[in-house]
Amino acid sequence: MTDIGPASDLPRGSVTGVEKYAVGNNGDYFAVTRKCRHLGADLAEGTISADGCLVCPWHKAEYDVTTGQMVKGPGGVFARIPGLGAVFKQLTRIAPLGIRPVVVRNGRLHLDDTEAS
Repeated sequence: MTDIGPASDLPRGSVTGVEKYAVGNNGDYFAVTRKCRHLGADLAEGTISADGCLVCPWHKAEYDVTTGQMVKGPGGVFARIPGLGAVFKQLTRIAPLGIRPVVVRNGRLHLDDTEAS
């Protein structure tokens, strides 16, 4: 297990980077690989949407942290490119973000040793 730190250091709505993972708290603790499938932005610098998705800091693509799949394609100028969002959403059905379980023990967060997907 990789120690992340005290659970109190990751309040609801926050995201941080731990090794190759973006670790966050959307009401549940989660860890997904931290590179956006669009242009490689560091998802550890992202935010959490009202519905609990991890939002890319660069172009606002959104990821379901339970599946690793993109549920909303890139925004901004990229939203004007026909079909781009659909292409990236399809890509993450084939190659979703990796998911790693987060375990709480004695008030501390830990990355489980095995990747869930």
